Amino acid sequence: MGKRASETLDLDYDALVDYLHAKHSIYMKVGGAMYYLTDANFQAWRAQDTSKRNEKNHYIDCSDLVPTVDEFLVIPFVGGNTIKDVFDSAKFYASIKGEKE
Repeated sequence: MGKRASETLDLDYDALVDYLHAKHSIYMKVGGAMYYLTDANFQAWRAQDTSKRNEKNHYIDCSDLVPTVDEFLVIPFVGGNTIKDVFDSAKFYASIKGEKE
């Protein structure tokens, strides 16, 4: 996990897909919740709840692991909604590599 940038990104839905393919991670804020959207060693995609950490101080997964970005975007993990469902109300932030949150 990287550190969350302070400035929001200006992305439309298609640009989010391209961003995930290129950068492999992003932070997403929906209401008061913050999620870390990332791939797991370039093999599967997952969402993590940044308010919960495990014994290694890593974020806790809050979605299933799926092999593609397209599948990932339609997993209901945000109160029963998908990233596509909440996109218009979400704010996105870059994950700055090399710096820990």
